Amino acid sequence: MRKTVLTFAPVLLSVSLSAQGVFSNKTQVTLEKVIQDYPNHFTHIKGELIGQATQTARYRSTVQVPGSTSSTVILTNSSTEGYGWSCTVLETASFETAKSRYAELYGQLSNSIIASSSQKTFILSGQYVAPTEDHKSSHVSFSLLPAVGELKNLKVELSLQEEGGQWRIILSAKDKDMKEVTQGEMTSN
Repeated sequence: MRKTVLTFAPVLLSVSLSAQGVFSNKTQVTLEKVIQDYPNHFTHIKGELIGQATQTARYRSTVQVPGSTSSTVILTNSSTEGYGWSCTVLETASFETAKSRYAELYGQLSNSIIASSSQKTFILSGQYVAPTEDHKSSHVSFSLLPAVGELKNLKVELSLQEEGGQWRIILSAKDKDMKEVTQGEMTSN
């Protein structure tokens, strides 16, 4: 009897947790779509061209976190090709609002289960550090555990940044070696 109970306990726990939505929310579902398209260089989530520089192109993304202000796919074509997805989840003048939403997003993503396009599952793991108003930025770098195959080069990051009196929360997924590209380096179409 005990062996039967121990055999079915993980199944019942899994069904119970998924029914409660513990491991699934709109932010996690969006990020999962992005991660699934990472091996394809984000071609399936790349929309219209919105900016271009000599070796960099910025496209509108076809997926974004609900309620976010913008979402883009960036492709670089320098000596080492790179690609990334970035979503501005919130822009506000209130640090307390930004801090609260940042913590909420971390809670939605931390330890969530992500299925890759090859149907392998990963756990998103990152260490939270509470932001303070006197620091102009905070970030959490998430790892996909176990880090194997093509996804071992993927960097997922949640950041909170202050710029010009505005606090901005950005969720991104990109090559680990990809340099940051700012809006000012691009020309708009």
